[in-house]
Amino acid sequence: KSIDWKVSARMGKPFIKRYREEREQVVMLLVDMSASGRFGTTSSIKRETAAEIAAILAFNAIRNNDKAGAILFTDQVERYIPPKKGSAHVWRLIREIFTFEPQQPGTDIVEAVDFLARVCRKRTVAFLISDFLTENVGRRTTLRVKSAARKHELISILVTDPGEFRLPEAGIITFQDLENGSMRLIDATDRASRNHYRASRQAVHDRILQTHKAMDMDCIEMPTDGDAADALVRYFRYRERRRR
Repeated sequence: KSIDWKVSARMGKPFIKRYREEREQVVMLLVDMSASGRFGTTSSIKRETAAEIAAILAFNAIRNNDKAGAILFTDQVERYIPPKKGSAHVWRLIREIFTFEPQQPGTDIVEAVDFLARVCRKRTVAFLISDFLTENVGRRTTLRVKSAARKHELISILVTDPGEFRLPEAGIITFQDLENGSMRLIDATDRASRNHYRASRQAVHDRILQTHKAMDMDCIEMPTDGDAADALVRYFRYRERRRR
């Protein structure tokens, strides 16, 4: 049935038609625009790293002839860009992510995931790009995300900064929570204080990873001083091997 006899006659050998199924996939980028994204101790702040990651994923979607869209969120959904095809759309999407000024400082992962479930009826590949520094990550988040994951493929990208895990070795450091405005002082000259700070930040980081494990959700760690393209390539190669 698959032999094209006319082409076979011209070529002098059997020509077998191969059919490739056309696929159209929707890629949604859920980008955390909360105030903690303004933190950075390298050449890039966390929000710029998140925008770079989103840009790479959007261009990759268009190259694969997929649709790309975005949900920009804080403790509420602040901007929704419906998924479309085409390079002009991707440039608009990237411009929005790099230049958007959020109205709220907080973070609510559940709000973003619930919005995704409402606006995307078909199965979607969704990348949740965030530092996940929110007090709301817990059982409620786990249940909602697992519910959404039954319909969509959710992949997390955890944006971190090296400065979150270490203190200078001298001086009185003033810390301000960018999302709720609270402040505190730490004596960085005291080794015990530095060790306690490092341990507490590592505990927060480990808790985020444990939450993703409980949600059975892939999590790509992306530091601000890392290579975003290289990290994504490594993940997609791993994902392809796992599927095989």
